[in-house]
Amino acid sequence: MAAHKGRRLRKGAATTAAAALAVAALSASQAPGATGAPEPLQTSAGHSTPVPDVPADGNATGNSPYYTDLPPLNSPLPSPSSTIGTPVSRGEGEAGIPATVLDAYQKAEAELRAAKPGCNLPWQLLAAIGKVESGQARGGRVTADGTTISPIIGPQLDGNGFALIKDTDHGAYDGNSSYDQAIGPMQFIPSTWAWAGRDGNGDGKADPNNVYDAALAAGHYLCRNGWDLSTERDLNRAILSYNNSTDYLNLVLSWVDYYRKGTHSVPDGSGGVPAHRSDDGLPRTSMPATPGTASSKPSKPAKPSKPANPPKESPSTPASPSPEPTTPGGTPTPSDTVDHLVSPDLDGTELTATAGDAFERRISARAVTKDGKSVAKIRVRFTISGDTDATFAGGERVATIATDAKGVALAPQLLAGEKAGTFTVSSVVVGHAAKGVGYTATVTPRPADKLVRTSDTALTCAPGGEFGQVQVKATYKGAPAAKVGATATLIKSAANPTANIVGPYFKDANGQPVRTLTGLTTDANGLVTLPKLYADLFSGTYLLRVTTPGGGSVTVELKVSVLASASASTSPSPSASS
Repeated sequence: MAAHKGRRLRKGAATTAAAALAVAALSASQAPGATGAPEPLQTSAGHSTPVPDVPADGNATGNSPYYTDLPPLNSPLPSPSSTIGTPVSRGEGEAGIPATVLDAYQKAEAELRAAKPGCNLPWQLLAAIGKVESGQARGGRVTADGTTISPIIGPQLDGNGFALIKDTDHGAYDGNSSYDQAIGPMQFIPSTWAWAGRDGNGDGKADPNNVYDAALAAGHYLCRNGWDLSTERDLNRAILSYNNSTDYLNLVLSWVDYYRKGTHSVPDGSGGVPAHRSDDGLPRTSMPATPGTASSKPSKPAKPSKPANPPKESPSTPASPSPEPTTPGGTPTPSDTVDHLVSPDLDGTELTATAGDAFERRISARAVTKDGKSVAKIRVRFTISGDTDATFAGGERVATIATDAKGVALAPQLLAGEKAGTFTVSSVVVGHAAKGVGYTATVTPRPADKLVRTSDTALTCAPGGEFGQVQVKATYKGAPAAKVGATATLIKSAANPTANIVGPYFKDANGQPVRTLTGLTTDANGLVTLPKLYADLFSGTYLLRVTTPGGGSVTVELKVSVLASASASTSPSPSASS
């Protein structure tokens, strides 16, 4: 089988360089200044050679096996009637991508175009990886929401012909509490999914066996580190970080080129599954099922001991660190010598930033042995968790950094989002269960220290009538304060700021009276216009107070009079406030 695989790779070698050239050329149209055509990558017959210059921040699949069938030599046409074929193709089916799977790739591309426009991720790259990893979710055997009919689970990574990756998820995803197995249509290992997982179909959970979730996670994974996939160097690095093999890289590039030349959607479940795999001839405990053999109902994964699905755009800290192999002969890796992480300079320091700003202080962690010696060149993973939208520079909530000569890993700069609150940043040694170190940070609301009404027109109406809308302007240190949250309350009196129970009111979404409004936000000019105010049947003079974080406050007088005259001077009735 090894010789057969070698023949397939040699047969595709002629297309490999062309594929790489085409990818760079086609990507150049998406991003000005893209590099020229890449040099062809060399492969060896019958085995894969690891390539240097691969990022040290993870491996999506744990170098799990993959499908090795090459695309047909002839370019596909956008119509299913095209005639194509090679000894390893399935004719027109090779150009067709199951409809739901294709939709997941294209939606992931669109989301990444908005979230990380500098990445220039083409959906064809996701399709190429999906083809190689799972045969497009086993030919599109997915439900309407994109969940695979049954879980896609790769062989257990027990070191017998595969990488050795001991269990990191307590069997929650793969049902194996001894060793990890790659999971889902994009074949993430559990420890990577724990921080890279995304909710792509908006159901509130990140499921590796859902093609929308998996495609979006793969897109974010490929777009990390500030990579621009329209350049040869970053494209190659991204693919190699998925599976560190030149054979894998060339195979994926070939499929990218093939899909770029024309594809079409086919009904879910009608796609073909490739015939050859990189682990042909090796024993395996589990592999992607063949269409027609899986259960007609989705299987339920083992219930995790902790929530397996992190919140949207908020990957959680892995249950245990990703594995790092030992060197040949069992020699401990540098991470094996690490006893714990310490904070070099932030002990007792409060990390605070205003919404929308960057944190001035940088988070770091130093790796040390039991006797306090620094350990260089080991990977430390920083993970943001908590109910805010804070991120590292680049928009990610996870960053993996190698320690320097002093054993220090310096995390990227923290950026406060628009949501105020407290969050934590944890750090762990990748590949070793050393004690980590954590930090707490706070995002404070945008402030305004002054509020004024934009009009001096008196606000008066008859009982049961309507007032004109109130508009106020917020400033901070004399400048317009944009994106500042404001609260408006119909108060009992100047000395009693609690909400009144009678008098003017706003209406909620159901048309019911409310006398306190939250969630108001100033615009780019510091202005906020309040919803329409209504008067009840009680005459009198009432007060509306608007406040902002930072001390801004303005009190507006409202008069309800039978005369409905702006010049009327009506004393409050005994029932106006209580």
